[in-house]
Amino acid sequence: MSKSIHGFKYLLPLVLITFMGCAATRTHESTGEYVDDSAITLKVKAAILADDALKSSEINVETFKGAVQLSGFVNSQSDINHAVVVAKNVNGVTAVKNDMQLKP
Repeated sequence: MSKSIHGFKYLLPLVLITFMGCAATRTHESTGEYVDDSAITLKVKAAILADDALKSSEINVETFKGAVQLSGFVNSQSDINHAVVVAKNVNGVTAVKNDMQLKP
């Protein structure tokens, strides 16, 4: 076996594993999806902070494959409902999961 074919035999699996590591699965985002989700998270946070009714609320935002999860504490049920609407209206958001709670 020539040296170039022998080296290729070991290089090919390494290349395939590397590319598979960048692929998305059901529970893992690709690099591009992670960047997109980071941008969506920033847009949702900015929209919430720009809203006078919500900017004093303690709302956390996480995004996975376009689905936004809102958590934290707010003053009223209407704040919860309003935050969900604000998040749904952000470009790129595919779904909103509400895990917010009322402040005690």
